[in-house]
Amino acid sequence: MTMAEDIIESGKPTARLRPAGSLTPKPAQQPAGPFEVAAEAQKPTVRDALVTGLLVIYPAFAAVAAIIAGLFLTSASSV
Repeated sequence: MTMAEDIIESGKPTARLRPAGSLTPKPAQQPAGPFEVAAEAQKPTVRDALVTGLLVIYPAFAAVAAIIAGLFLTSASSV
């Protein structure tokens, strides 16, 4: 197993860390891909809010309807 002393004494250059005071590199500025929407492209609209609400509320209503249908079918089969 290589020990820290072996690396230091081998004379090979070691990796240098960047000083904490230096600036961090900026992320690459790339345009949005074909399936991505640029962040500044549009502002949220009422339509977006309605679609989001529908996507959240519909599964809840579907789950309640499935439970009610299941209860109805189980009570109908016991007669």
